[in-house]
Amino acid sequence: MATGTTDPSRVLYIGCMTEQSAEFAGLTALVTGGASGIGLATARLLAARGAQVAVLDRVKPAESANPAESADLYPVVADVTNDEQVRAALAQATQALGGLAILVNNAGIGAAGTVADNDDDEWRRVLDVNVLGIVRTTRAALPLLKEAAKRHGQAAIVNTCSIAAIAGLPNRALYSASKGAVYALTLAMAADHIAENIRVNCVTPGTADTPWVRRLLDSAPEPEKEREALAARQPMGRLVTAGEVAAAIAYLASPLAGATTGTALAVDGGMQGLRIRPPKIG
Repeated sequence: MATGTTDPSRVLYIGCMTEQSAEFAGLTALVTGGASGIGLATARLLAARGAQVAVLDRVKPAESANPAESADLYPVVADVTNDEQVRAALAQATQALGGLAILVNNAGIGAAGTVADNDDDEWRRVLDVNVLGIVRTTRAALPLLKEAAKRHGQAAIVNTCSIAAIAGLPNRALYSASKGAVYALTLAMAADHIAENIRVNCVTPGTADTPWVRRLLDSAPEPEKEREALAARQPMGRLVTAGEVAAAIAYLASPLAGATTGTALAVDGGMQGLRIRPPKIG
């Protein structure tokens, strides 16, 4: 997390627990890539607001400084590139929770380089996780989501996309292509399943303070200068927090957003739509 910022997911978690919010009461959710970063922040926030939540990842969620924050999360281990593992994990999670009303497709990996810098195997690997991972998880979850929509009047899918899907960023050709596919897939899914009362939306974060970004910074020749550059390209002048993205995902997943589908919600510090003047020099 950027120095001097407060993670809204923690504020919301405490507030919701204090108020015993029931916004998601009676609903079940599965968050992929839920062991850390945006996924874990989302899972905790949904649970704090009353949902029963399972997290799917290749590893179990990291232990928190406050174990109570993760105590109500049901972990299932699977690799989203393996269809058999995904189906088994979905079956295990839904048996434990008693159904599935919300799917958050958050699992993803990053990639750096121009179009010439990644070989075919790397292209296949990233697309397999970032795009086909969503396909596999959604395909396995659809029968459960349809049942939930009949019971509750609606079900929800939220995909984690990126500002890279809609804005040309340097040195991110492969990653941008994968997230562009996620954006298009979100719209297609929303159209396909609107008649079944399954809402499909995505969030498009800017550069977020996540474990992958931290590893990227650590590998840079000058990590602090690289962090400053990443922060500076977002009009707010800082990185997005995992909690801010989680709050946007929770909105799109909420029954209160019942008329929202086929939408990409930007959480990017103004990067998508603002063109501000650079600060004066001297």
